[in-house]
Amino acid sequence: MIATSVLLLASALVLAGQSAADGLSFGFQAQQETRQDEEYKNGRKALDAGHWDEAIKAFHAAASKKGADADAALYWRAYAQNRAGRRDEALASIRELRAAYRSSRWIDDAQALEVEIQARSGAPVNPSAESDENLKLIALNSLMQTSPQQALPILEKFLKSNNSPKLKQKALFVLTQSSDPQARKILGDIARGTSNPELQMAAVRYIGMMGNDDARKELASIYASSSDKALKRAILQGFMVSGAKSWLLSVAKSEKDPELRRDAIRQLAISGGQDELWQLYQAETSVEHKQEILKSMYLGGNSQRLIELVRTERDPSLRTAAIKSLGLMGAKGAGDELVSVYRSDQNPEVRRAIVNALFLQGNGKAMVELAKAETNPEVKRELVSRMSTMQTKETTEYMMEILK
Repeated sequence: MIATSVLLLASALVLAGQSAADGLSFGFQAQQETRQDEEYKNGRKALDAGHWDEAIKAFHAAASKKGADADAALYWRAYAQNRAGRRDEALASIRELRAAYRSSRWIDDAQALEVEIQARSGAPVNPSAESDENLKLIALNSLMQTSPQQALPILEKFLKSNNSPKLKQKALFVLTQSSDPQARKILGDIARGTSNPELQMAAVRYIGMMGNDDARKELASIYASSSDKALKRAILQGFMVSGAKSWLLSVAKSEKDPELRRDAIRQLAISGGQDELWQLYQAETSVEHKQEILKSMYLGGNSQRLIELVRTERDPSLRTAAIKSLGLMGAKGAGDELVSVYRSDQNPEVRRAIVNALFLQGNGKAMVELAKAETNPEVKRELVSRMSTMQTKETTEYMMEILK
């Protein structure tokens, strides 16, 4: 039901003239943008708006930095130059891309663009080309509903052509509306990397949005066969969107890369997999990994498990981490439990963490209780000092008692 609602909403966005990715990115776009510099992002915005000269300038700056997206910047610079009617410059940009990045996944797109430019050499620039593409997309969407077998080859060609990024993502969404095995194969091939990286990420997003078992298995297969860390992170987010807790748990248990493992644990928390996190915590032997799981318990608001760990965890650093999380959460009933632990645990770090947690909760009653029972003058002074800035009814009354 959730997946159906997501697809219906995305369909409405497409008909309204937006890409589904614009309205339903679910954090995937943010992940992609961490790899992109400001000039590249500005170039993409200008490209989508049809501001070709502005896009050319931005992509030139991005390509000059020779960062992670330099090859993509060169391709999009050539694309914008072609749209602006600067065909010789576009061909020069393609040659630069081919010379500097021979193994780039943008080479195939650049070659297709080169063929198009050469075929149109001497022909006038068509400023209405994007509108024509939109009309074709509307026609394809209609054809997919009535005759998928006719529409699919055309749609596949549309995705391989030199259309704008937004139009390609819209075309990709149209593809997701078909239950035809060939449509799923085309989408899976794009997600596996037979197209440019940006379209690949969009395909992964859409597969995650489908939310069915076949889609999850497809993502798991792509994850297992890929060595691209950015793609794997996008797949982990796809698992989260589709509620694939078992797959996330499997990655969290088996992934060798520490960063990807942490991502899997975080996505498990966001997806509501608190039982799975508890299972993972109990099986884990690394303190560092357990601390990451504790952070995810906090992220998921799992105060009950954190309270349990404050009571039972033997490692002081892990108990301290659980206490800090409880303080930030302000969990109901946590104050009494923290006071009880303070009285029974003589570890200075644990006790200091409890005081900080109670302070963050604004729990003046518990702080006063600890101060009244404290026999160490130095510790008592620290407690009173912390209470002096709290301004609760209980702390104010206690300050009055001290002054009598």
